[in-house]
Amino acid sequence: MKNKTGSTIYLSLAFLAAFSLAGCGKKEPVEEKPMASSPAAAPAATPIDPATAATVAGTVKFDGAAPKPAKIDMSQDANCKGSNSAENVVVADGKLANVFVYVKEGLGNRTFAAPAEPVVLDQSGCKYHPHVLGVMAGQTVKIANSDPTTHNIHPTPKDNREWNESQAPQAPALEKSFAREEIMLPVKCNQHPWMKMYVSVTKSPFYAVTGADGKFEIKGLPPGDYTLAFVHEKLGEQDQKVTLAAKDSKTVDASFKP
Repeated sequence: MKNKTGSTIYLSLAFLAAFSLAGCGKKEPVEEKPMASSPAAAPAATPIDPATAATVAGTVKFDGAAPKPAKIDMSQDANCKGSNSAENVVVADGKLANVFVYVKEGLGNRTFAAPAEPVVLDQSGCKYHPHVLGVMAGQTVKIANSDPTTHNIHPTPKDNREWNESQAPQAPALEKSFAREEIMLPVKCNQHPWMKMYVSVTKSPFYAVTGADGKFEIKGLPPGDYTLAFVHEKLGEQDQKVTLAAKDSKTVDASFKP
């Protein structure tokens, strides 16, 4: 019995020693971690050859009886002495102003540097000038207050950062920018509820705003197939296709109904 027990203990110790040696000698596989992928670099802008650049222009019309501009009551602030007509639908001789026109599709992966020169938004007569402003993402917007009263500028974006800042009379211009494309971003004044305008932020410099004559012009486009978007704050959006050849100059008109 003693011999049997001793043999059992001996065999058990031998087994454990063998197992231990095997475990120490075995090299555990090293788990390979996937390399962190570098963020994709923004595609470089393809230079546009001025010798082949094309132009698209046109007129935006209003099809129907022009609505009478609504009157604005500015009596709450004696310092507000500007025009008291609303600017949400401005029609003259059948032409529609304040339509934002831009290249919505067709530029592919091209990128464009924001211009160093700022665009200017002024507050005068307790109204924003211009009523519709185009700017590239990252470009500076200088906001001036030419009124003898305090304003409160308050953009209410969906895709950009919201901010709300007061500006006293004759105060230095505020300098702001918007990081992402967003068309017809509303801007209001918390001091004067009738004050409202729209900033359209684009990824490219190919945009325009129709004037009182309803006309627009977009220059410098490389040859290609494009979708132009016509956007109005009250009347919605229309899209039109256009193909531009090298040095082409085409007319694309649009018409909105009440």
